[in-house]
Amino acid sequence: MSLASQTIKGLQTLLEKKEIQPKEIIDSVAEAAAVRDGAIGGYLGLDQELAHRDAEEVSGGVLAGIPIGIKDLLNVKGQPCGCASKILSNYIAPYDATSIAKLRASGGVPFGRANMDEFAMGSSNENSSIKPVHNPWDLERIPGGSSGGSAAIVAADEAIAALGSDTGGSIRQPAAFCGCVGLKPTYGRVSRFGLTAFASSLDQIGPLTKTVEDAAILLGAISGGDTNDSTCLDESVPDYVADLQGDIKGMKLGMPKEFFGEGIDPAIRASVEEAAKQFESLGAEIVEVSLPHTEQAVAVYYIIATAEASANLARFDGVRYGYRAPDAENLGEQYAKSRAQGFGNEVKLRILLGTYVLSSGYYDAYYLRAQKLRTLIRQDFTSAFETVDAIIGPVSPIAPFKIGENASDPLAMYLADIYTISANLAGICGLSLPCGYMTPSDGQRELPIGLQILGAPFDEGKVLKLGHNFEQSTEWHQRRPSLG
Repeated sequence: MSLASQTIKGLQTLLEKKEIQPKEIIDSVAEAAAVRDGAIGGYLGLDQELAHRDAEEVSGGVLAGIPIGIKDLLNVKGQPCGCASKILSNYIAPYDATSIAKLRASGGVPFGRANMDEFAMGSSNENSSIKPVHNPWDLERIPGGSSGGSAAIVAADEAIAALGSDTGGSIRQPAAFCGCVGLKPTYGRVSRFGLTAFASSLDQIGPLTKTVEDAAILLGAISGGDTNDSTCLDESVPDYVADLQGDIKGMKLGMPKEFFGEGIDPAIRASVEEAAKQFESLGAEIVEVSLPHTEQAVAVYYIIATAEASANLARFDGVRYGYRAPDAENLGEQYAKSRAQGFGNEVKLRILLGTYVLSSGYYDAYYLRAQKLRTLIRQDFTSAFETVDAIIGPVSPIAPFKIGENASDPLAMYLADIYTISANLAGICGLSLPCGYMTPSDGQRELPIGLQILGAPFDEGKVLKLGHNFEQSTEWHQRRPSLG
């Protein structure tokens, strides 16, 4: 077994015994990427020499020289941070994001810029302005988005683990599609300072890993208060690894009836229902719950998220940094042409929609109503968590589709996020992990199915414990895609 295919926990043991050195792990990851990533496209760049130098400076910590892939919207000092966009193609980060600083403080080595949908706007990773990412289980299919590069490199053993961001499911959905573990922390658990913002009230940084235990390790490393982010919780970080211990007997899990209606693939439904039976065999009780405003979540999300994106992306104007149109004759043309040439179509679409819903005459009709519905969605979860310890269900109603299949139907892609969006609107935590495999009717290759576990705010420890118990009692997480 190559070092690149190891888990964080496995490498911790080898490093503690001094059987390996961090340089060997970095070289193994780089070698795996050299062999496989030409077909997958999960990386936008790898700086092996810089990683070696960073590893030499590590003096200890829970990650002790382990390389971690970084989604291309997190600032790492001295490295490109292009958000997979032409408009930031020449931008070099002048500082470390807080999550990166905490990663370094724990001994972790940022290694590689993971591909993504441009400015995190997409669910398929087809919106990267550089190149699409291919699902390692079936190269004709999408890996999910927007953290598709992070999920694909972890699933393909081109990374030990990776950081992504989740605005409406952008960690959990690609984790489900690629057969790895993805965790969206509670809003405020991880500092967003140094994250290039898409929607500031929804974005959250989190880990993509090969096991639930690795997710617990990495979450513990990046969590904690930050004076640079007023929305970040200033409290001590729980020992998430310790929280994994013990059984789940007596815990009550809710299954939302709204997650199992029309539109869900029968194979996905069957796998999630089998997962529920597995939880019962472990001593948990399964009950039905209701999240009555689930159906409105997609519409609410695409009003609030685009409105915030319209404001956040106004700074990219061709003046201070980033792409500048070479043929502009005056300041007005410089703004217009730089943005028209620098942004991709999906980003332009969302900026226009966001500007529209914030404009005079439409603010009350759209944005204000969406905020009121967001409150109702949050109340749905609050009520549910009064009677259950966590909520389980599918991550996505569909299997990953073929690249280009939904290019002319963005609504189909938006609706694929129906089970993940609500968690971001409510600010709660959510975990995705493998619970089965299926062969879609239009394909020959087996594809992963993701189970979602949702927890109350700052209940990451409980969610991880449930996921760990399920994972250790099944074999789904042990499968890997067949790659050269």
